[in-house]
Amino acid sequence: MTTLTLTKHHGLGNDFLVLFDPPDVNHALLATQLCNRNTGLGADGLLLGHDAEGYAAKMTLYNADGSRAEMSGNGIRCFAQAVSARRGDLGPQLILTDAGDRVVVLASTDDERTISAQVEMGEVGVIDEPQGWASLACHPDRPVAHLTMGNPHSVVGVDEVAVVDLADLGGKVPHVNLEIVEPGPESNAITMRVHERGAGITFACGTGACASAYAAAQWGLATPINGEVLVHMDGGSATVRFSPENPTLAVLTGPATHIATIQVPLQ
Repeated sequence: MTTLTLTKHHGLGNDFLVLFDPPDVNHALLATQLCNRNTGLGADGLLLGHDAEGYAAKMTLYNADGSRAEMSGNGIRCFAQAVSARRGDLGPQLILTDAGDRVVVLASTDDERTISAQVEMGEVGVIDEPQGWASLACHPDRPVAHLTMGNPHSVVGVDEVAVVDLADLGGKVPHVNLEIVEPGPESNAITMRVHERGAGITFACGTGACASAYAAAQWGLATPINGEVLVHMDGGSATVRFSPENPTLAVLTGPATHIATIQVPLQ
């Protein structure tokens, strides 16, 4: 019987399983089996690691429902932590993803299980309104932005994120990551909740933090300090920095925490 050795990590509560050199099986099905919180190990996604010439590794992401995703800001921090443990160092990493090359710079923290990771997330781009958007019935005066970080996002400014039925709204546009944001509490900050494509409501979303920080700065909901916007999410906070030379280029900084190393038989 084949035994898989995986590590489990989380980035602000957004949890992932990491598997290097995966077997030649249906990876979408494997993701649904392993990520199931009742019958599997439980996670928001499965990250597969492959050797790639010129890179620390190649990362492939499957959501908990088996769908493929181009990129994850929390996921790549977790993946980089797993690569770091495999290599035995905290050196910078160039990681190949479906959204392109990403550079990750790691640093230790006071918690030996947790590293801090800074990720060059690429440029924020504008995309078309997703199919079915009208079903959300947003008030025409409410700020809305449809953006890409290599994966699709729809960001909506609201008065209070806690009172929004995010599960209902996210279910109407399941093919896009839906973020709702309110200003503050600090002048350079926003508070965000997210319904992720392929996973549902999660504690945090790194690409969503980047898209939301960009939109909020454009709308005047947050005033960056030294180019940085602080993004508060259900699982904790991350920072997004935009370069004055290229104000659409996002750099995400946040933690990744190793939870466990697990061996499971291949079903």
